[in-house]
Amino acid sequence: MNEVTMLKVLYFASLRERLGRSSEELALPAEVADIAGLRDFLVARGGPWENLATLRNLRFAVNQEMARLDSPLRAGDEVAFFPPVTGG
Repeated sequence: MNEVTMLKVLYFASLRERLGRSSEELALPAEVADIAGLRDFLVARGGPWENLATLRNLRFAVNQEMARLDSPLRAGDEVAFFPPVTGG
């Protein structure tokens, strides 16, 4: 299977500020099959993208449902990255 997967990726809160964008449409190679693979793909961009590898307690959602690093991705999914949030 050599098809390219198209995803919408959303970035929230301080992560959005660091990356300078709130969302993007991405074409991923077939070997990116889960959130961990997507995160590694984005981290490979370097610079501020490396924050995705170093942020502790980074959370993820796929199609508005909380997900884990091993959650599979499919064409057309919407993936969100949430940094740790403090509040009170």
